[in-house]
Order: sequence, then C-alpha cells, then structure tokens
Amino acid sequence: MAEVVVIGCGVIGLSTALCLRENGLDARIVAAAPPEETTSAVAAAIWYPYKAYPEDAVLRWGSRAFEVFEGLAAVPGAGVRMREGFELRRYWAPEPWWSAAVPAVRRCDRDELPPGYRDGHAFVVPVIEMPVYLRYLQDRFAAAGGTVERRVVSDPDEMAGEAGVVVNCAGLGAGELVGDGSMGPIRGQILRVRNPGLDHFFLDEDDPEGVTYVVPRSGDCILGGTADEGSWTTEPDPEVAGAILRRCSALEPRLADAEVLEHRVGLRPGRPEVRLEMEDGHEVPLVHNYGHGGSGVTLSWGCAEEAAELVQNTL
Repeated sequence: MAEVVVIGCGVIGLSTALCLRENGLDARIVAAAPPEETTSAVAAAIWYPYKAYPEDAVLRWGSRAFEVFEGLAAVPGAGVRMREGFELRRYWAPEPWWSAAVPAVRRCDRDELPPGYRDGHAFVVPVIEMPVYLRYLQDRFAAAGGTVERRVVSDPDEMAGEAGVVVNCAGLGAGELVGDGSMGPIRGQILRVRNPGLDHFFLDEDDPEGVTYVVPRSGDCILGGTADEGSWTTEPDPEVAGAILRRCSALEPRLADAEVLEHRVGLRPGRPEVRLEMEDGHEVPLVHNYGHGGSGVTLSWGCAEEAAELVQNTL
C-alpha cells in the first residue's frame, strides 16, 4: 500500500507526484493515458496565466512556478528556456494583471509592434518544450523511486486499501471521476511548424478571428490557436488550421512558408475556479488539484507544492 496515489499523468499529476516523492513520501501514479497522450503534450507552454481563476490564487501559484522554471532553465535536458516575447494590443492597455509575478515587464517600442497594433508589453518568461519536459519529469520521478500504472479509475474510492491519501489530478477527466458538473472542455487547436529562425514569441488574445500565438522552440514553432469552450472535438479542422496559419503569418511573415510538421488538438480542463482542496466523506482522504484551464504548466509547481502540503498535513 502506497502512502499516496496520484490520479493523472499530465503536467499537474507528474509535478504533484514528484513533489510528494521528493519530500519523502511513497507516492505513485495511476493514469488512464501516458503523458504523451495528455493535453499537456499539446500545450505551447509558455508561462502565461490563461483562463484560470481566481486571479489572486493564480498569481500566487504562478509566481512560485515561475521561480522553479527559471531554475530549470539552467538544467540540461529539462526543455526549459527563458525567452522574450510580446503581448500585443490593438489599443492602449494597462500593465498586465499578472506582471507582479514577472521580474521585468516593459511597454513595447513602436518598431517592435507588427502592423495594425498600437500597444503591447514585452517580457521574459519560461518557454517549456513539452515533449522534452514531460520526459524530464518522468525520468526524475522514476529516479526518485516513483512508478506509473496505466489504469482507468472510475471512482477515487477504488483506491481504498491501496493508498493512505488519493490526489485527483485527472484534468478534464475529473468531471466524470468526481461528478463535477462545473468542468468543461476549452478546445485548443494548434499547428507545429519548423522554426524558420524565430527567437521571440507573440501573443494576441484580442484578435477578432480567434486567440493567436506564435511560440518558437528549439527546432519548431507552435502556432495557435482556438479557445472553443464546450467543444469536445479532438479532430483538427483544416479550415481552422488555415486561419491560424494566416493570422500567425501576419504577425511573422517568415511563417508563411514554414513546413507544417503536425496538427494537434488539446482539450483544456475549464472550470470557474481551480479546485485545490481536501475533500472529506470518501473511503480514503481525497485531495483535489484540477481545473487549471489554459494554465496547467504556468501553475504546475505552485499547485503541486500546495497539494503536497495538504497531503502531508492529512497523513
């Protein structure tokens, strides 16, 4: 019997299990899908709070995650790099609400703004290359003695007798797992293209045609995107892909002829608020850590450490 079983193997589940394991607890993971098949694997994954609430808690969790990722940027093989990028606006905008978590945020110079934009902010944040980073987390978890069992869990009480505490990091699956009717998908479609030499990322949440972002990584770029709330469709839409490529090419013309490597869709775990709490009334103590919207990576370490503290207090 393990001290802790973590349900879910996306970035939230892996980070939480790793925190528990490295804090000396016997923690293992049970998951329906491996990390490479989770929404986390699709993420463009820059540090950027998006569709996660409430803002005060998001700022606290995000600040801690920023610190951890900043340290990981110096770790070979972690897949984390500090990059400068631009949040673009078609009108004057105040400083971003999350700027207290970022060491330096400045207003863009006029020559840094693409045509059609009147304002924007530049900042340096972690960019996380998810295929590399998820492998890094798995390797680090395994090195700490952790194991992952591929198995579908339909009720946390199934873990009674197998764990002293269960941590629910099931992402969108938490809706069915614990009967949370407030959960819903936020569909995100992206293209992965060969990087034509870009160093900076671009974000435009206000494009009337849809959220638009360009995130360069070591050898490719993630181009997005969509934020279709309530859509469960996981098949990429060719028309949507064409529109994403047009919008991103308008921001960076070098993308117009970039080789398309892959089309992907991920379903972000939307919820009115992140659920991070202990719930009584089950056959085994249950800690929840899910509902991170489009900010799973951004909040991962802050939420993981807080969840681990709840587990330790319970044990």
